[in-house]
Amino acid sequence: VAMGITGTAAAKEAAGMVLADDNFATIVAAVKEGRTVYENLRKVIAWTLPTNGGQAIVIVAAILLGLSLPVTPVQILWVNLVTAVALGLTLAFEPPEPTLMQRKPRSPDEQLLQPYLLWRVALVSVLFALGCFGMFEWSLRRGDSVELARTIVVNALVIMEIFYLFSVRYTQGTSLSLRGVLGTPAVLLGVAGVTLVQLLFTYTPPMQALFDSRPVDLAAGLLAIGLGVALLLLLEVEKLLIRWMRLGVRA
Repeated sequence: VAMGITGTAAAKEAAGMVLADDNFATIVAAVKEGRTVYENLRKVIAWTLPTNGGQAIVIVAAILLGLSLPVTPVQILWVNLVTAVALGLTLAFEPPEPTLMQRKPRSPDEQLLQPYLLWRVALVSVLFALGCFGMFEWSLRRGDSVELARTIVVNALVIMEIFYLFSVRYTQGTSLSLRGVLGTPAVLLGVAGVTLVQLLFTYTPPMQALFDSRPVDLAAGLLAIGLGVALLLLLEVEKLLIRWMRLGVRA
């Protein structure tokens, strides 16, 4: 390690690292920034793959079983367009987790898609699919039209993605804290934006004509919110169990 200001030219040429400000604390700051970028990249992947995987399972399962599609292709396009921009990109602005610098250095050969990440993708994809099918069947059984049932599913899907966003913000710690619930300005802005456009999708005539959506009643809306809360709590329990298992292995 050479000093960029007071170091000699020979020292800089021979060094593997040159500190431009002659401050060793810069190394710690650089490591923290690098870990933050890597973790945020994993969070974006952990949020994007399951949300899209759940939609894919819904479509494929409905086709294979000969069922009515719970969501139409154009409605899926709407969900991906809205949530990918307003929700997925907010994870790029996540601050470092409190325990980030207490973790062991990762191996340079470590794969980005680790076994736990693949497990989380599979688990959340299945939960999203079950939630969509459950809301669709519940709506049809109470006598709603297919168009209304699909609108309820779209809203439930977006709500589940919002709650899953709060869960995935912390890969090793719990999201059920004041910091986790309040989120960051980027997250809150993204959630507010998605909520606004989803209300337009559901209740404005131009959007209803374009996406074949219908107004959703209060009972269906509350049930969809309850489904999102249940998803968040279930995933938080799963994270707790994984931490206990890892501690048991280390012991």
